[in-house]
Amino acid sequence: MEPTGLSATELLAAYRAGTLSPVEVTEAVLSRIDALEPSLHALYAYDPSQARDAAKASEQRWTAGEAGPLDGVPLTLKENIATRGTPVPLGTAATELLPAPADAPAAARVREAGAVLLGKTTMPDYGMLTSGLSSFHTASRNPWDLSRTPGGSSAGAAAAAAAGYGPLHVGTDIGGSIRLPAGWCGLVGLKPSFGRVPVHPPFPGRVVGPMTRTVADAALLMGVLSAPDSRDHLSLPPAEIAWSQLDFDVTGLRLGLQLDAGVGLPVEDDVRAAVLDAARRFEAAGAIVEPVEPFLTREMLDGLDDFWRVRAWCDISALPPERQALVLPYIAAWAQGGAEVSGVAAYRGFAQMDAIAVAALRAGEPYDFVLSPTCPVSAPPAEWASPTNDPARPFEHIAFTVPYNMSGQPAVSLNCGYTSGGQPVGLQIAGRRFDDLGVLQVVAAFEGIRGPQRSPGV
Repeated sequence: MEPTGLSATELLAAYRAGTLSPVEVTEAVLSRIDALEPSLHALYAYDPSQARDAAKASEQRWTAGEAGPLDGVPLTLKENIATRGTPVPLGTAATELLPAPADAPAAARVREAGAVLLGKTTMPDYGMLTSGLSSFHTASRNPWDLSRTPGGSSAGAAAAAAAGYGPLHVGTDIGGSIRLPAGWCGLVGLKPSFGRVPVHPPFPGRVVGPMTRTVADAALLMGVLSAPDSRDHLSLPPAEIAWSQLDFDVTGLRLGLQLDAGVGLPVEDDVRAAVLDAARRFEAAGAIVEPVEPFLTREMLDGLDDFWRVRAWCDISALPPERQALVLPYIAAWAQGGAEVSGVAAYRGFAQMDAIAVAALRAGEPYDFVLSPTCPVSAPPAEWASPTNDPARPFEHIAFTVPYNMSGQPAVSLNCGYTSGGQPVGLQIAGRRFDDLGVLQVVAAFEGIRGPQRSPGV
C-alpha cells in the first residue's frame, strides 16, 4: 500500500521496523497534497519546507532511539488551533492577521510528540457553519464528490483526512463541527468529553478532538491531546486512560436508538436505512437495542440560536465598519439577528444550554450508549452555507449532535453505509459522561461488524 493510505499506527510500526522513514512518508504525502489541493482547498498555512525539516529531525530521533508517541506521523491542525507565529483568521476576512504568540495546547502536545505538522486546515467564518464556505479561504470541497461540501466547521480537516493528507487531523467541535464533517467524509470523528482535551481559549461546549480514518488512530491521538495544560481552567483532572485497549465484546450491551431528534430536518430515507442497518448489526453481535424518544425541543434549539447570535454580534459589532463588511454575508445576516435580542431573551437562550444538557443526560441514562444519525441529511452543495442555506434556520441539521456538546458527553461519528448516490452516512455513538474510552471501544467493535468500506473518488 502507498504510504498515504497507511494509518498512523501502521506508520509507527513501519518506522520501528525500519521499512519506512518519516522523510519518505512525508514526501509521499506532500506529493498527494500537491496533486489534490488545487481541487480540495483543504489547507491554510501549508508549509512543505517546515514539514520536510520536521521529518528529517524525526528520522534522527528514530535512529537515536528517542522517538515520541507520534514521531514522524504527518498531521494537520484546524486553523483556529493557534500555532506560534501563524495568524489565526478564524475563517473570516474580517480578522486582523497577527501572528499567534504561542502554540495552543493541542499544537504544543503534537509537536512535543514528534508529529510532522503539514499545515493548518480551513474553516468557515467564526466556525459557525456546517460548510467550508469562508470569506477568507477558498471554499473547501468533499473528496467523495467535489460538487459537495465536506461539512464544517472542521471543513478542511475532514477533506484532508479523507483525501489522504496524512492519517492524523485535529478539529474542534461546539455543535457538531468534528462529527458532521466526519460523517459526510466517511471518517472517525471524536468529540471528547468536555474538558478531556485542554482548549485555549475554553468556552462552554467547545472541544478539540481527532479526525482520522481508523478508531485506533483516534485513540492514539487522544493519548497525546488529553495531556494536561494549565491554560484551560475548565479542563478535567488529568487521568490515566488506556487509550490503546480497544478490544470490546458488545454482548449484552444496552444501546438506545434515536431516529427522531424532536426538532430540525427530517431524517432522509437513505440515512435512516444505514443507521438501522448498523443497529441490526449490533443486535446480531449480541447487543440489546431499544428506541430512544425525541428529547430536543424547538424552544431549546431556538434559544441556543438566540444566545449564539448575541455572542457573534457582540464580536462582529465591535469591529470597525470596514472589517465588518468583510464577514461572509450569511454569517453577517445571522449575527445581525443578535442585535435585536433583549437581555431577557439572551439569558433565556443561555439557559437552554443547561436544559439541553439535562434532557440529553436523562434520555441516555437507561443505556450504555446511544446510536443515532450524525446528521439527518447528506452533504449539500459546496456553495451552500448549511443544509438549509437559510440564516433564519441555521441549526436545523445539528439536532442529533449539539445535545452532547451541552451535556459534555463523549460522542463519535463513523461511517455506517452509503446513500444511493454513494455518499457516506455517519453513525453517531454517544456515551456516558467521561467514558471516552468506552465510546472508542464500541466504535472499534463496530469497525469489525460493519459492511465493506469504499474510498473517495479523488
